[in-house]
Amino acid sequence: MIVAIDGPAGAGKSTVARRLAARLGFRYLDTGAMYRALTWLALEHGRSLDDGAALGALAREYPITFAQQDLVLIDAVDVTSAIRDSRIDKVVSSVARHPEVREVMRERQRELGSLGDVVIEGRDIGTVVAPGAEVKVFLNADEVERARRRIAERPGRAADALATDLRLRDERDAAQMQAADDAERIDTTALTIDEVVERIEELVRARQPA
Repeated sequence: MIVAIDGPAGAGKSTVARRLAARLGFRYLDTGAMYRALTWLALEHGRSLDDGAALGALAREYPITFAQQDLVLIDAVDVTSAIRDSRIDKVVSSVARHPEVREVMRERQRELGSLGDVVIEGRDIGTVVAPGAEVKVFLNADEVERARRRIAERPGRAADALATDLRLRDERDAAQMQAADDAERIDTTALTIDEVVERIEELVRARQPA
C-alpha cells in the first residue's frame, strides 16, 4: 500500500508521515529531502542552479538513497543534517522547479514507492508521483501557524526571515502543489500531531484488506 501525503511547508507533513509510518510499520519516504540532497550536491560541486539539464544529469548520476533512522545519502555522503541548513532552504525551490530534475526525481520516487507499504510525503505525490496511491491526504494550515512551526524547527533563524522564506516558497511551489481530486483534505492548524496521524490511520485501516 502507498499512502501519499502532500501539502505546503509547515503543514506538518514530515512529522505526521514519519509518525504514521512508524505506527503502521511502513517505510517513510521524504521526497523533499531528495530535492534538498541534490541542491546540497549541486552547491558542493559548484553547479549553476539555473541549468536544469545539468542538474537533471547530476540527479541521475547520483541517485539519492535512504538508510536506517531516516538517513539521507547522496554520493555516499550522509547529508541528513546538512540539507536542513538555511542555505538549502533559500534555494531548494530553484532546483526543484526544473522539469529535468523533477523527471529524474519522480522516477526515483516511483522506484522506491514500488516496493510497497510506504508513506510518501511531498508536494505532488497524489497527483503525479503516485496517482494510484490507495490513500491520499493533503495537509494544510493557516500561514501564521505554518510560520510558527518553521520558527520552532529552526530556532537559530530570525522569525521575519523564516516567514518571508515560507511565503516565497509557497509562490514558487504553487504550480506543482495541487491536491488530488480524491485526496482527503485536513486542516492541521488546530490539531495535534497525534490527532492528524489518527485520522490518516483510520483511512488506511479502512482501505486495507480484511
